[in-house]
Amino acid sequence: MTQVILGENEGIESALRRFKREVSKAGIFPDMRKHRHFETPIEKRKRKAIAKHKQRRNRRARY
Repeated sequence: MTQVILGENEGIESALRRFKREVSKAGIFPDMRKHRHFETPIEKRKRKAIAKHKQRRNRRARY
């Protein structure tokens, strides 16, 4: 869980900026998007197959 404690003379804008940075470093947003909707097993297999295909295509392009 990401937590930001305000300094004594710190503005809310800088604290919010620090919070956003910590959340992005922790990888919370991709995880949140992934769990936003229920994914059926068929959709999960399809997503993984597409990712595998992209990974293979990128691997071939490097050589």
